[in-house]
Amino acid sequence: MVVNEIFYSLQGEGFLAGMPSVFVRLAGCPLRCRWCDTKYAWAEDAGQDQTVAEIVEAVCKWRGRFVVITGGEPMVNFEIRQLARELKAAGKHITIETAGIAYIPDVPCDLMSISPKLSNSAPLEAESAGVHKDSRLDLAVLGELIANYHYQLKFVVDSVNDVPEIQEVIEQTGNIDPHMVMLMPQAATRDELASRSPVVAEICKSVGFAFCQRLHVLLWDGQRET
Repeated sequence: MVVNEIFYSLQGEGFLAGMPSVFVRLAGCPLRCRWCDTKYAWAEDAGQDQTVAEIVEAVCKWRGRFVVITGGEPMVNFEIRQLARELKAAGKHITIETAGIAYIPDVPCDLMSISPKLSNSAPLEAESAGVHKDSRLDLAVLGELIANYHYQLKFVVDSVNDVPEIQEVIEQTGNIDPHMVMLMPQAATRDELASRSPVVAEICKSVGFAFCQRLHVLLWDGQRET
């Protein structure tokens, strides 16, 4: 597996926000989201090739049991099943961060953290935008993930205009528990987070979804390995 980075920090988003965790960032992602904060992990060779045993050994150098497998897009790598099995054998709690565009069965995952990409994520370049539009959202895959894993859904909100699209995704998927849905501000910096959070908070109050904090942006202003 090509590993972009492994580091220890606090979980920044979702229902486990604030939990000290080891992050394993795998390289490679077919999407090119405009506001992606890990563009350095897009390429499939953006890192070092490591065995599952080497990754588990590196993870276990830090204390605590929470591990986040992220990317890139980790669910396009079938070796993730073996990595998750070895981490579970080491007593770890596993969260997988995914855009929800690929399904792999029987991954021993404690929390599938799914962030479906809305039209607000489209890249500015015309060629990339076309590829992105065709691959950013697969409702059938999303439904499979939700049906087979304990999950949370995190939607990035750029403006109030995103709400109808979020509601459409939820309705069309059909089996989503609204209590598992979170809305988070689109923000790459602490200042952007501060200015956009009140707007998203009001949206959450209006539609009944949970507000998703972005602690890594709040605490470290978007620095790498946070």
